Amino acid sequence: MFLTRQVNKSLKYSIADGAAYSAMLGLTQDYVVPFALALKATTAQIGLLSSMPNLATALSQLSAPRLVERAGSRKGLILPAVFLHALMWLPILLVPYLFPGQKIWWLIGLFTLSAVFGTLGNPAWGSMMADLVPEKIRGKYFGFRGRISGLVALVFFFIGGIILHFFGANIFLGFAVLFGSAMLFRLVSWHFLSKMHEPSLPNMKRDSLTDIVRNMGSSNLGRFTIYVSLMNFAAYVASPFFAVYMLRDLRFDYLTYVIVVATAALANLMFLTFWGRRADRAGNIKVLRITSFLVPLVPLLWIGSHQLYYLILVQVLSGFAWAGFNLASTNFLYAASPPEKRTQCIAVFNAMNGSAICLGALLGGYLVSHLPSLFGYQLLTLFLVSGLLRGLVAATLLRNISEVRLVPGMSTTELLVGRLNFARIKMKKVLPPAFYLVSRFKTERAPLEFRLRKGWRTELPGYRVKRQVPSFGLRWW
Repeated sequence: MFLTRQVNKSLKYSIADGAAYSAMLGLTQDYVVPFALALKATTAQIGLLSSMPNLATALSQLSAPRLVERAGSRKGLILPAVFLHALMWLPILLVPYLFPGQKIWWLIGLFTLSAVFGTLGNPAWGSMMADLVPEKIRGKYFGFRGRISGLVALVFFFIGGIILHFFGANIFLGFAVLFGSAMLFRLVSWHFLSKMHEPSLPNMKRDSLTDIVRNMGSSNLGRFTIYVSLMNFAAYVASPFFAVYMLRDLRFDYLTYVIVVATAALANLMFLTFWGRRADRAGNIKVLRITSFLVPLVPLLWIGSHQLYYLILVQVLSGFAWAGFNLASTNFLYAASPPEKRTQCIAVFNAMNGSAICLGALLGGYLVSHLPSLFGYQLLTLFLVSGLLRGLVAATLLRNISEVRLVPGMSTTELLVGRLNFARIKMKKVLPPAFYLVSRFKTERAPLEFRLRKGWRTELPGYRVKRQVPSFGLRWW
C-alpha cells in the first residue's frame, strides 16, 4: 500500500513516541501501587488510588471534542496536555519529602491530576491516528507499534525493579529516580508528537450527550462501548489488588514481583503481531469473541496456587488474552466511528470505560474487607468474583455486536492455527516412506516394536544414489 512520504514519516515518529511513552509507563505504571504501599496505604486507599484517576479522566474526556474545536487542531490539545503530564511527575516524586500529614492523600490527588493530563488528548490522538493509518493495515501497524512499545515498557519495568532492589535501604530515593526518569521520557514523547503531521481536521459534528446516552443501546458502536466498559468494570474489581496480593500477602520481594508482572507484559507484546494479522484478516469481533472467553479464566487460575512457576504460566495466558482483546477493541472503535464524529466517539468510549474502571476498583476496595477468606486469603475470593463477573458479561453481551468490515468467515481453529494446505505437499515425497513403513510392520508385533533396517532409504521407490562430493577436509556443523 502506497503511503505519502509525510504520512510515512509521521507513522515512524508515532512509533518513537510510543517507545518513549512506554519507557515512562514501564517506570511508573506497576510501581505506583508499591509506592503507595511504601507510604503505608491501606487496601481501601489502594482502591481509591486506582479508581479516582479513572473517574477524573472519564469526566475530562467529555470535554476533549470542545477543546479540539477551540484549539483549532488536534495537536493543539495533544501537545499541551502531554507537556503538563510530564511535569506532574516532579511533585509526585517529592511526596515523601515535601508534603506533610497524610502523604497518601497527596499522592492520590497528584496522581489523579497527572492521569487527567495524560489522557486528555487521547480522543484527539486516536482521531488523528485513525486518519493517518489506512484501515487495511491498522491491525498490522498497531500490532507492530504495540510490540515495540511493549518491549520498551518491559525493559524499563525490569530496570525499575533493579533500581528499587538497589535502593532497598532508601526506597523513596529509588522511587524518585524512577519518576524523575519517567518525566524525561514523557518529554521525549512530546518532542516526537510535535514532529508528526496532522491531517486536515474533518468538519466535526457533535451530538448532545443526552442523545448519545439515549441511543447507546440501539447502535452497534454503543453496544460495543457498553460491553467493553462492563468487561473492564469486572476486570478492575480485582486488577488493582494483584500487586497487593503479591507484595503484602505472599510477601514477594520486588524482583519476584517484577518477574510475575513482566511475564504478562512479555506475553502481551509477543502476541500483538499474532492478533493484529488475524484481526485484519478475520475481523476484530472474531478476535474479541475468542479472547473474551479467555479473560475470565485469568483471575480464577490465580486461586489454584501461589507458586512462582504456576503464576508465570497464568501470566502468559493473561498476556495472550489481553493482547488480542485490547488490540481488537481499539481497532473496532476506529473502524466503527464515522470520521466527522470520531473524536467524540472516542471521548465517550473513554469516558464510559474510565467510569466503569473507577466503579470496579471502588467495588473491589469495598468488597475485599467484607468477603470471606478463600484458602486463607480474602483477595482470592475477590479474584473469584471478578472472574465470574467477566464470564457473565462475555456470555450475555458480546453476541449483540456485529462486525463493521466485510471479512471472510473463519472458524476459531482456522483463525488460531491457520489452514492446512495439502495441495502444497508433494505426495510423491510423502507416500513412498509411508508405504515402506507399512510394509515393514509385522502384525504379530506390537505397533511400537517394529524396527527399520539400516539403509532403509535405499529400498524406497525412485531412490537414487547421489554422487559423493569430496569434502576437502571441511565439515559443516
